[in-house]
Amino acid sequence: MTFFWSSWITIFSIMCWAFILGILLMVLKYKPELEEDGTTGHEYDGVREYDKALPKWWLVIFFGSIIWGVAYWVFFPGIFPSKWEGITTVEVDGKTLPWTSKNELYSELESNNKVFTDNFEKNILAKADASGATKTLASLSEMQATMRHSEKPPADLQAQIDEKVAELSPYVEKLAENPNALKVGSRLFLQNCAVCHGSNAKGATGYPNLTDNDWLYGGEAANILTTLHNGRVGGMAAWRDQLGEDGIRAVSEYVLSISGNQPGYELDKAQVAQGEAIFKEPTNCVLCHGPDGKGMISAGAPNLTDNIWLYGGDRETIRETLRYGRAGVMPEWQTKLGNERIMLLAAYVYSLSDRTAKPVAKTTTAVATMPKPVASTEKTVN
Repeated sequence: MTFFWSSWITIFSIMCWAFILGILLMVLKYKPELEEDGTTGHEYDGVREYDKALPKWWLVIFFGSIIWGVAYWVFFPGIFPSKWEGITTVEVDGKTLPWTSKNELYSELESNNKVFTDNFEKNILAKADASGATKTLASLSEMQATMRHSEKPPADLQAQIDEKVAELSPYVEKLAENPNALKVGSRLFLQNCAVCHGSNAKGATGYPNLTDNDWLYGGEAANILTTLHNGRVGGMAAWRDQLGEDGIRAVSEYVLSISGNQPGYELDKAQVAQGEAIFKEPTNCVLCHGPDGKGMISAGAPNLTDNIWLYGGDRETIRETLRYGRAGVMPEWQTKLGNERIMLLAAYVYSLSDRTAKPVAKTTTAVATMPKPVASTEKTVN
């Protein structure tokens, strides 16, 4: 709040308080002249006016509310909040801070989260034979607190945090076999992830299916944890300016020729050959999708030789992807859910995924890249 509004509201509040107090005192002090019968002489429709003292209980409540208002100004930042913080404090992240509605919210969230984490350790980790995660979680929380509070955190601190996150992966696998953990994980998924991936986790156009074995950034427990903690930002570049429409059509024909959904299409062999040459140029598609077109987990580049497509694998959709590119974001959940809930969520997603071997591509032709955009996210929660 600016100083102007802070001052204006403060002055207006004090004026209202003083006005009400002044009216009350004036009424109490005022003594009208009375008739012999004790009335003021005013009469209307047969009703005569007496001058009786105000009820004590009413005066106590009225004066009490005025005193309470003054006390509120002392305890809370009600007068010039930019200058007076009040004497009330709350505990946030281990620090004693002046009361504000924001700080109070964070304090209550921490208190509620403490109840959750205690229950998580006693009734979920212990029963899933994963109590070893407690020490790692404590170290991880300390590192994250250092990262939040340091203006210039150590250069390798984020790498250390990532290592600690990866250390939780064996415990996530154990949680994925525990019914209680999966029950909580499913609730977290429905509350936070279903809006993009669907309540059945099968995704939609532009949002990955989490129940198969095709993953842009890897489907192991460590990969899923990393995705949930840090989020993902994927991007498939637009190629229409570099390749032109003829190049777009040639490349899309080549991608179609190596994909698992080529049956039913009559391919133009001349365009396939032209597209292959464009793909294999070092600065084009091969850079991300690799020489065999099977993609790279490190880059989040999809496999172009199967029939699993994030935005669609028909000829026209592939052309559209090449022309305009794709972009997608998987948000980070570390600051929103916390480490314990992320473990439960990762365990649930891990339990949904197909752990069988990934099917072999239907074609062995070498490829470079493109469509099935590197967009959206890892095949994980969004």
